[in-house]
Amino acid sequence: MSALPSYAFGTARFRASDLVRGVLLVPRNLVLALLSLYRAVISPLYGDVCRYYPSCSAYAVGAVQQNGALWGAVLSAWRVLRCNPWSAGGVDDVKPHAHFRYDLTPRGFVVPARKD
Repeated sequence: MSALPSYAFGTARFRASDLVRGVLLVPRNLVLALLSLYRAVISPLYGDVCRYYPSCSAYAVGAVQQNGALWGAVLSAWRVLRCNPWSAGGVDDVKPHAHFRYDLTPRGFVVPARKD
């Protein structure tokens, strides 16, 4: 399992006052929790086989963080399809969303941005 790139982590904290504003982030964070579980349990069994950096699972984390659960899943599926023995591989970072308006926790979950 490869490490997540530095852009996949933040310093924000989820507070109880963010509960109402964070309801729309529940699907995104559920997918991130599933990806974290996959990276902790299944990914180490495969070893370092990805042709790209970051690995496909790390790319999926960044894609879901930046683009949401649905579009992040589409981008991740496209990445997995491109990761094959005939691919040249290389560095393929997630493009930052132009209007990303959230913060990231130290574990990589998405929380509403705070203005204070």
